[in-house]
Amino acid sequence: MGTGSLAGQVGLVTGAGRGIGREIAIGLAAEGMAVGLIGRTQDKLIATLKECVRHGARGVAVTADVTRPGAVREAVRSIERDLGPVDLLVNNAGQVDRAEVPIWETDPAQWWQVVETNLRGPYNLLRNVLPGMVQRRRGRVVNLNSGFALRPDGHYTAYATSKGALLQLSDNIADSVGRHGVVVLDISPGAVATETTAGMEMFRDMKAWGSIPYMVAVTVDAARGRFDGLHGRFLHAGRDNLETLVASAATIRSTDARTLRLRPYGPDDPMG
Repeated sequence: MGTGSLAGQVGLVTGAGRGIGREIAIGLAAEGMAVGLIGRTQDKLIATLKECVRHGARGVAVTADVTRPGAVREAVRSIERDLGPVDLLVNNAGQVDRAEVPIWETDPAQWWQVVETNLRGPYNLLRNVLPGMVQRRRGRVVNLNSGFALRPDGHYTAYATSKGALLQLSDNIADSVGRHGVVVLDISPGAVATETTAGMEMFRDMKAWGSIPYMVAVTVDAARGRFDGLHGRFLHAGRDNLETLVASAATIRSTDARTLRLRPYGPDDPMG
C-alpha cells in the first residue's frame, strides 16, 4: 500500500513497457505520482498504464523511439500537456550487445544502435525536459546506469562504452543544472532478472539476482529527494549501503568521489 508521498508530482519513465522501467513506473504510481510512459511497443505500454491507473494514478502512454529527436519532442509535449510539467525523469530505456564477442566481431549496426539508445536516448529526453525544470528551478533526473560504466569489458563494448559516456554526461551537466535546482543521479540496479539480462551469456548460470523491488524503492526515494545531497554522483543500489552514502554526502562532494576521474600515477603526474 503506497503512502501517496509523491502525489501532485509528474514522472516520465522511458522503456516503461517491460522490465525495470515497467516496475518503476508502477511503483511511482503507487505513491501517487502521475506517470508518462514512453516505449516502443504499444501493447506493453498500455499494460503498464493499466497497472498504474489501478493504483489510482493518472497516466499517459506514448509510443516513441528515444533515439529519434522529433519523436521524443512530441512525446514530452503530449505528456506535459495531459499531466503537467515533469518533476522526475527516469532514463531507463536501454539496449545491450547482442553477443559476447570482441569488438572486431561485432555487428556495426547493432553496436551503434546500443550506443544510440543508451546515450542519445537520454540526451534527447534531457534536451526536451530540462528547459522546463530549469525554468521552474526544480526537478530530478535518474539515469539507469550500470557497473559496466566503471570497468572495461571486452565482450560488451557498446554497452560499457555507452554507460560510461552516460555517467560522464551526468558529470558534465551536474554543475549547470544544479545551479537551477535540478538534481541528476546515475543509479545502477545491479544484476537483476529481466528479458535483457536473461539473454546475456555472462549471466547464464546466475542464481543470486538483485532485487527489482528494491530498485523501485530506491527510485521512489530519489523522487522524494532522499539522495539530493549526492547530486551528480553514481550510486549502486545492488551494492551500496545507501544510508552510509547519504550520511557521507558532504565528504563525497568535497572529495569529488563517485565521479569518473583519471587516476594519477603519482604526485608528478601532469594529469593528476
